[in-house]
Amino acid sequence: MAAINPPRFGPVLTAMVTPFDADGKLDLDGAANLAQFLVAHGNDGVVVAGTTGESATLTHDEQIALIEAVRAAVPDASLVAGAGSNDTRAAVELTQRATAAGADGILQVTPYYNRPSQAGIEAHFRATAAATDLPVVVYDIPVRTGRKIATDTLLSLLEVDNIVAIKDAAGDPSETASLMARAPEGTDLYSGDDSLTLPFLSVGGNGVIGVATHWAGVEFSEMISAYVKGDVADAVRLNQKLIPSYDYETGDDAPNPVPSKVMMNLLGVPVGECRPPMGYAPPDLEDRARAVLAGLDRQAEIGQAN
Repeated sequence: MAAINPPRFGPVLTAMVTPFDADGKLDLDGAANLAQFLVAHGNDGVVVAGTTGESATLTHDEQIALIEAVRAAVPDASLVAGAGSNDTRAAVELTQRATAAGADGILQVTPYYNRPSQAGIEAHFRATAAATDLPVVVYDIPVRTGRKIATDTLLSLLEVDNIVAIKDAAGDPSETASLMARAPEGTDLYSGDDSLTLPFLSVGGNGVIGVATHWAGVEFSEMISAYVKGDVADAVRLNQKLIPSYDYETGDDAPNPVPSKVMMNLLGVPVGECRPPMGYAPPDLEDRARAVLAGLDRQAEIGQAN
């Protein structure tokens, strides 16, 4: 098995939910507490103000306040800041502000809804990368953005000095394998689909920016470590143990990040509810969360974090 180099931000990052209070206002103390919990439970760092962090409902000022609070709470952990927009000028401004706020890296998503051409997508990423000296993670998630970043476009973007990583949520491991076979040495590939983390390791991936890592960061870390050490059987065992978490973390009745918020509240890490239009959790979701924890042998942790 070829050696797998550790990614620059660490192999396990959580796309952190954003805590809100009972009135739907940003809860910065809750964000600090959540970040500390995640780093203490298997995560090398966090991504703030990403999709799971409900970035679509956050103002830029809220995003910057969130970065600053999390930076102060976990000064030694990796902090990657979501700074995406479907307006290139807005993404450039937010990237500059996130850089000044203390982020270690920038997560930049494909411009959504506008459905730009590949040339427009490339120009957007180049403009936002030029707005910072931080390393940039390109986030490809066509199910949300309406546009797949073509492999040739990704390869062209990887020629930019500070575009160093990809968060791949395109759901096509064979195309990802083709990309990594042609990518520059040192390119970091983070799985953006929790369930594809293990398959991605086999085609050149070296990390995950996860959702189920909110409650299963230790298991993800152990799975990646086992694979890197060549113990594929143990990696497969751990992946099988995580399947109920993959099934739980999103669905038509409770899309991401609704299940993660239910889970963290259950564990005693208050994060509130999602802002509209995400809606409320279905009444059986807490029972489903309890079943997931039981499968991980973690029932004793319910309500114990604080």
